[in-house]
Amino acid sequence: MNNKIWQKLLKPSTRSFYQEGKKLTNYSFWDWLHGYVYSRWPYFYIGVGTGEHRLSQMIAPLWKIASRVFQFESNGKDESKRVTFADTYHGKVVPLEEAKRLVTINKSIDIGDLEQVIPYTSARDIVLLNPDHIAVLECPCRASRSNPCKPLDVCLIIGEPFASFIVEHHPQRARWINQTEAVDILTAEHERGHVHHAFFKDAMLDRFYAICNCCSCCCGAMQAWQNGIPMLAPSGYVIQIDRDRCQSCGTCVEYCQFHALSMENGRLHVDEEKCMGCGACIPKCEQHAHSLVLDSRKGIPLEIQKLMGN
Repeated sequence: MNNKIWQKLLKPSTRSFYQEGKKLTNYSFWDWLHGYVYSRWPYFYIGVGTGEHRLSQMIAPLWKIASRVFQFESNGKDESKRVTFADTYHGKVVPLEEAKRLVTINKSIDIGDLEQVIPYTSARDIVLLNPDHIAVLECPCRASRSNPCKPLDVCLIIGEPFASFIVEHHPQRARWINQTEAVDILTAEHERGHVHHAFFKDAMLDRFYAICNCCSCCCGAMQAWQNGIPMLAPSGYVIQIDRDRCQSCGTCVEYCQFHALSMENGRLHVDEEKCMGCGACIPKCEQHAHSLVLDSRKGIPLEIQKLMGN
């Protein structure tokens, strides 16, 4: 197809997405096509992935085959470079304050290969072009459910070319917001007991592109994690209980999205193995008995200011 005709057919944000992909040495056309499909039809993509779409049983096997073929091509047919699904699409749990910092960055940044912070073999860069360009999108995971948690508009798409692509292609489900509005959404979701995840995906230019506010009843990534697929990395923290303050009322237990809190013999118990350090339980304790503490077993926190050298 003539290049000028091709450019006329594509929306400006699609061309920007393609041009950004061309700058990456290990980003193939198949990677870009995968990213385009994922961003252009996220409700179909996630609906099939979660098994909620009516065509899931028919399409899922075909999609797995296609994904293997595209991955095989993009890795140069090198078997040693094969990575798991969790390596290509994953999230890092971030407590509220760090999530706020991610949506209030005031300059473009390029931080590559965060191996210690993001423990995956793929998609672990933070490259933010125009980080103040933020779009809020109706969550595809929630939207795919028959009885979803509300509100739906809780997925924050951050920076370019992603934010423009989402707004341009999903005008009925996405809108531009400013950084203050993004902080307000994060705060409100924290009060609802939901978890902030910084999401990374290989097809999304091999880097961070969104913060979603997740609940275990709707989130596909959290359900995959519960089923043994290691798609989520802990925050680097673990919850600590002040036993002098705690009254073992059990209120926090129902808000623990990772089932790390339970009542045993009338006493609050913390399963530190399961705790992901999200801090969702903290605002639910009227006695202020919960706090997050660093735990080396849980990896290194995603602290954007330290990574930026501030």
